[in-house]
Amino acid sequence: MTNEVENYPPGKPPEASLYDDPATADLTAKVSEAWAVFARSLAEVLAALPPKATLDLTLDPTASGIGEAVYAVSVTPVDGGALKAYAVGNSLLPPEHRLSRTAVGELVALGWSPPEAASGDERFTLDLPTAQAARLAAIISRTLKDVYGTPHPAFLVYSALAESDQAVEVASLGAARPMPIQGEVHRTPGGNDLAGLSLGDKVAAVIAAMLKTTTDSLPVDKDGDIGIRSGSAMVFVRVRDNPPLVDVFSPVLTEINTNEQLYARLSELTHRMPIGRLYCASDTVWASVPVFGRDFQPTHLMLAVQVMTGLADELDDRLHGEFGGKRFFVEGDRPTVDKGDDAQTGMYL
Repeated sequence: MTNEVENYPPGKPPEASLYDDPATADLTAKVSEAWAVFARSLAEVLAALPPKATLDLTLDPTASGIGEAVYAVSVTPVDGGALKAYAVGNSLLPPEHRLSRTAVGELVALGWSPPEAASGDERFTLDLPTAQAARLAAIISRTLKDVYGTPHPAFLVYSALAESDQAVEVASLGAARPMPIQGEVHRTPGGNDLAGLSLGDKVAAVIAAMLKTTTDSLPVDKDGDIGIRSGSAMVFVRVRDNPPLVDVFSPVLTEINTNEQLYARLSELTHRMPIGRLYCASDTVWASVPVFGRDFQPTHLMLAVQVMTGLADELDDRLHGEFGGKRFFVEGDRPTVDKGDDAQTGMYL
């Protein structure tokens, strides 16, 4: 593992760098593609959902920091070749997490019908023919993303149950995760458990154990990066084959104005980091901790992930307070800050 800072000029870092890929990643495209994959997968699952089964999609409160609020959508096939969907309304949410009038209006605009007192159901409803499963999937995706504020499908959990409450097997829903099975134990694998596996499979096994899930349920994007949310930050784990390397990295801030003050701050912070480095490429500040793939040690990867998830969530707030920019999971951040001679220091100093 290394500890250094590099200040690249606008554009991608030198081709010789082992770390150029993250700096050229299109973050907006990553998130958009994840939602597109989720919507396509959801359409296929809805079209094949068995009669009287129920598919539940929920924004994981443990991953999104919404406390006891449960933002959820459910879909059930009904007689006549139709799908009936339900979306949580304000009566089922804690006061501090209830939807604004604007959000309620967005639900109605998407096609949801408000709860009816006569029915006794406190949820919004939507009925569409099964033949329009793709349309329903698009509406549900926008509901979860735009109304309920799900930043990425990786923070959705889902389950499918038959009328008898028995689990129904459905296809994977992109980066969304199956609901964890109660009582299932996940142990971090050691060297003997990983013998004979490829580097990518070893990394997946370690990350799955850390996240208390299965390797098949890991949120993996089209680039093969495993995504891990940490507060307002996003951490990616990428496996490289030549040379064998695991890069644990995070786009700490985007849309930031680069200047000498920023470069000096990154250098100062890097020297104080236990492992890893900070660098600036184009308009993005990156944090990176590399782990050698040759003679791979699970404990080294665990340390890198633990350091990065704690570091990225702290640094994005600290640097945003000083230099502006945009954090990964915070809407409304100022794109840039004009740092003049009389600029005030951030509150974290």
